[in-house]
Amino acid sequence: LALIFAGSWVGILGARIIDRFGKGIRTAPRDVMVAESSEKGELGRAFGIHKALDMAGSAIGILLSFFLLKSIGDGGYKAIFALSAIPVVIALIMFAFVKEKGASAAPHERERFWKNFKGLDKNLKLYLLVVFIFTLGNSSNTFLLLKASAVGFSSTEVILLYFLYSLTSSLLAIPFGRRSDKAGRKRVLVAGYITFAAVYAGFAFVSSKPLLIGVFLLYGAYTAMVAGVERAYISEISPPDIKGTMLGLHSTISGIVLLPASVIAGALWSALGAAAPFLFGALLSVTAALLLIFGLKDKNTRNQITT
Repeated sequence: LALIFAGSWVGILGARIIDRFGKGIRTAPRDVMVAESSEKGELGRAFGIHKALDMAGSAIGILLSFFLLKSIGDGGYKAIFALSAIPVVIALIMFAFVKEKGASAAPHERERFWKNFKGLDKNLKLYLLVVFIFTLGNSSNTFLLLKASAVGFSSTEVILLYFLYSLTSSLLAIPFGRRSDKAGRKRVLVAGYITFAAVYAGFAFVSSKPLLIGVFLLYGAYTAMVAGVERAYISEISPPDIKGTMLGLHSTISGIVLLPASVIAGALWSALGAAAPFLFGALLSVTAALLLIFGLKDKNTRNQITT
């Protein structure tokens, strides 16, 4: 709603800060609720369902925005922002009927997690490091849209590209979540990071519209492989009493590192050309995949990746 009344970049910045603040508050508790509501052995599927619905909503919203802009023109942005409040209100009403499970243990005082950081699972600490490295190369999606515009897509066509990305992610999130339940989180996460590297290499070198459409579809596959599965993995290996804290720490790392990642991408774009930030992101994604392959130890030996 703040975007409706924003009359300058300062207003837009303020609206985005409010949006990110809300996301920071809700993300970890929501992920814990998903984890605690899942059946045994179906954690990946549960997070896959969440991501599928999340991206399906995004796809529908994008498509509605496309038709509104086509019919109203650029002046339709405020109408879109106003209409976006409707599903928010509906969600709040529905949330009132959600019954939360009782606490698994009585409340008790405990030390801050960083005081016992050394005692945390080595896989958990390594994965948080991997998230830091990967996110440093995963800049804002704005750069992807700029690339699409540079290739020749109009502003409305760019919206449709983002729709295809969201739709692909929605369709594949549950299958990849279930795959991680059967084959192991490690396999799916490594495949996701390698896919991301291929996607960013594509953004660096592709200069035709048909190929770029394919790259956006592949980008949707990457999101389906990683977004839900990594939350399932963190939920799985975190101490039960600080599961929410670890999920929150994951979101904090991703959110904080995204800012310098975008600054670095912008600097590389300006200094070395449009391909540079994408090649940088691909390199860091390959680095993240290698760290998982050689450093992460699956509890189930069937899920080990051999090289």
